[in-house]
Amino acid sequence: MAEFKLYGFGESGNSYKVALMLNLCELEWESVFVDFFNGETRSAAYRNDINEMGEAPVLEHKGVKLSQSGVILDYLASLTGKFSGKKAEERREILRWILFDNHRFTGYIATLRYMIFLAKTGETPVTEFLRGRVKNAMAIVDGHLAKTAFLIGDKPTIADLSMVGYLYYGDELPFEIAPHVKAWTEKIKALPGWKHPYDLMKRGKV
Repeated sequence: MAEFKLYGFGESGNSYKVALMLNLCELEWESVFVDFFNGETRSAAYRNDINEMGEAPVLEHKGVKLSQSGVILDYLASLTGKFSGKKAEERREILRWILFDNHRFTGYIATLRYMIFLAKTGETPVTEFLRGRVKNAMAIVDGHLAKTAFLIGDKPTIADLSMVGYLYYGDELPFEIAPHVKAWTEKIKALPGWKHPYDLMKRGKV
C-alpha cells in the first residue's frame, strides 16, 4: 500500500500540482480517481468522508486528510525538505506567490479554461472579462520571470509547482502563454520525475 493517497482527477490542475510534487519527490503514492464531472464532490459521502468543502485535491497521509493544494504543497515541502524555502524571507516569498496564484493566476486561468473547453459555454461577457484578467496576471508573471530563472531565485520551489499547475494542458488553454512563462514551464518540465497531468491521473472526460 502506498504511503500517500491523492484524491483528484486528470483535468484538475490543482490536483496536478500535488501529483507533480509527489512524483518529483519520488514518494510512494497512488491516485484515487474523483468523478468530478458526475457530481462526486457534491455528494454527501464525499463531503462527509473526504472533504467537507467538496473539492479536489485531497491528500491522505497516515490517516490525516489535507485539502487545498497550497496547504498540501507546504505540508509535503515541510515533510521532505524539498522545494521549500531555506530562510524566513524565502518562505514568505513562496507564500506571497501561492496566494497570488490562488487569487490572480490559477483562479482566472482555471475558470476560463473550464468555461471554454470543458463546459463549452462559448465566448460570453464573462469569458471576455476572465481573458482580460488572465492576460494581466500573465504579464505580471512574465515580467518577473524575465529577471529570474524560477519564481524564488535559481531553484524551483512549491511556488513554481503551484503556479505552473494549469499550464501543461496544451490546446485546452484558450489563451497564449507569454514567452518567459513558456521558457519557465520548460525548465520545470526538465526536472527528473516530471510527467504530464494525464500521465499521472485518470481523466474524467475522454
